[in-house]
Amino acid sequence: ILNYDIMARFRRRTCIILLLFILFICSIMMALKTLRPDRAGFGDPFGLGLLPELQQRTVLLDSKQNLLKRAQGDTVTRVSNLHSIAVNTMKASMSPLKKLEEELSSPNYNFHIFYYTWYGNPQFDGKYIHWNHPLLPHWDPKIANNYPKGRHNPPEDIGANFYPELGSYSSKDPTVIEAHMKQMRTASTGVIVLSWYPPGMADENGEPTDDLVPVVLDYAHKYNLKVTFHIEPYKDRDDRSMYHNVKYIIDKYGSHPAFYRHKTSTGRLLPMFYVYDSYVTIPEIWANLLTVSGSQSIRNTPYDALFIALLVEERHKHDIHRSGFDGMYTYFATNGFSYGSSHHNWASLKAFCDSNNLMFIPSVGPGYIDTSIRPWNNHNTRNRVNGKYYETAFSAALLVRPEIISITSFNEWHEGTQIEKAVPKRTGQVVYLDYKPHKPNVYLELTQKWSEKYRKEQEQWLM
Repeated sequence: ILNYDIMARFRRRTCIILLLFILFICSIMMALKTLRPDRAGFGDPFGLGLLPELQQRTVLLDSKQNLLKRAQGDTVTRVSNLHSIAVNTMKASMSPLKKLEEELSSPNYNFHIFYYTWYGNPQFDGKYIHWNHPLLPHWDPKIANNYPKGRHNPPEDIGANFYPELGSYSSKDPTVIEAHMKQMRTASTGVIVLSWYPPGMADENGEPTDDLVPVVLDYAHKYNLKVTFHIEPYKDRDDRSMYHNVKYIIDKYGSHPAFYRHKTSTGRLLPMFYVYDSYVTIPEIWANLLTVSGSQSIRNTPYDALFIALLVEERHKHDIHRSGFDGMYTYFATNGFSYGSSHHNWASLKAFCDSNNLMFIPSVGPGYIDTSIRPWNNHNTRNRVNGKYYETAFSAALLVRPEIISITSFNEWHEGTQIEKAVPKRTGQVVYLDYKPHKPNVYLELTQKWSEKYRKEQEQWLM
């Protein structure tokens, strides 16, 4: 009888423990279920943060499947289909646009932001483009031998020190383009400065992107943004080719409602072109295009515009003036790297521009790091200091009271100047930098903050 009682108590105790264990497991599963989002989409930090590649396969899947069925067609057909998908996507989402307008900050058309559409992935482009950037060797062979060679291997290993929330995306993906436009509008920027090569041309690591311009313009218009062009240093760029390319851009895109025109002090509305590495062409060649008496003069023609040159060294300011440019910008997000990018030189540059009827457009950035593609370039890294570096740059820009401020950049991931959303990521070989302790959108919020501050201060300057 005693043995029977002992066994009965043991069985009861075992049943109770088992029941408690089952209840514990169930409660854990219910808790996890409440943390899991119902769907992964844009603006969902949990889904995108843990699985940055997933969103490209889940958002507007039907549109992407239609595009992929035509992936074997010729380039013209693919671009046409892409544009159709983009238009259909926008039509489907136009109804909540008024509500969207109420939620977003108003665009500041004096905040210009550099934007790159050179990224590609297998889903949209048949291969990775730019994310697989090669490691660039140092010009001194002795130094170059001390650093690794080869190229990056996406999607885990990309040519960047930070990792995008959208993953290794394609710039052709309509959902990505729209997400970018929404982020730029959230940041209260107003003008997209689109990196541009003539049709059929591209940088040495990319492919032609001019066919994508209409899609960018359409989505920019949806978010009440404007688009201007950042003319890259394409092969044989001179006064004649520039005349033809400016004519091409204005003829093809100038009638689009998102095409940017700047109102000058005389009341004229003129297109604006940023000209990267303008200093590699001698002033006499530029003067042929940009002065009234030049042999290829574009002045006082239907294709007249504001041309903004890149200033790197101090002597460039005199060349820019002689060339007939309308202004200068500094581009680099590295304070101290060049004369133009050094904040303490901005006051004298602004004074020079004021005295010579030129625009001075300082370029601010959140930081700089390009060691993912230039592993030997540590000395030019500029730490973000949790946003303080960015705010210091804005503060320096506002001190000189510029008509326009440019931002380097929205998504130049190779050089770590992006303000696009980034997420923490660790792979077997790489630990990417991130924006912690802040959220992925911290640099969008800081841009919006300084956009409003700039607006208020500008009102006081004009009083």
